[in-house]
Amino acid sequence: MRRPFIAGNWKMHKTVSQAVALVDELIELVGGDQGVEVVVAPPFTALYPVAQRLKGSNLKLSAQDCFWEEEGAYTGEISPPMLADVGCAYCIVGHSERRHVFGEGSDEVARKARALLAHGVSPIVCVGETLDEREEGRTIKVVGSQLQGSLEGLSQKDMVKVVIAYEPVWAIGTGRTATPYQAQDMHAFIRGWLGDSFGGGVASSTPILYGGSVKPDNIRGLMAMDDIDGALVGGASLKASSFAQIIEGGKG
Repeated sequence: MRRPFIAGNWKMHKTVSQAVALVDELIELVGGDQGVEVVVAPPFTALYPVAQRLKGSNLKLSAQDCFWEEEGAYTGEISPPMLADVGCAYCIVGHSERRHVFGEGSDEVARKARALLAHGVSPIVCVGETLDEREEGRTIKVVGSQLQGSLEGLSQKDMVKVVIAYEPVWAIGTGRTATPYQAQDMHAFIRGWLGDSFGGGVASSTPILYGGSVKPDNIRGLMAMDDIDGALVGGASLKASSFAQIIEGGKG
């Protein structure tokens, strides 16, 4: 049985002192919870101090992005070995904001995923369609293409450490949420795609998260669906109380 998985993506929020204060609150509220994989993704500047605070708790650390090279003349970039060194268990790649604001393609996402896995960091690979793509009936084609491109070059063995996040772009930060049944349809498609591409073992074991205006009042309905294993939470993860409620709701 797949363990519930709740990740908080803080995006470009929180100074170091604010990040430490938030994680201290979270540890107090949920730090001993064994029933859910709880992950926080602060901005780069707060990764190290947050990692120090997380020691001894059950919370895990994630970065929000990375570059695929190990080192070199890549001003402003952060490499997978740097993330591993600071204590990251996970790294988000292919988030819709990276794809649509910064023009990242699935080939770049795949390069990042492969580089992370080479250094023992699990990629949280994001896929999802825009509103126009959904209204044009292209959701399956778009998400299937993103999966194909973003997981290019990965083996069955690699996939044991991969997490998938389905995030309909039209529901991120808009207050709109896919209904549990809309989300389930896409999660079922993704799980089927994984089975066709990597085998039934990978399909049945891979956590697939929903991301898109997840809040305490909708998490239980989402988690009641067969193929939704958790959530990639944005704004609601910026307050310990609301994030703790989502984590509690994530237990189903």
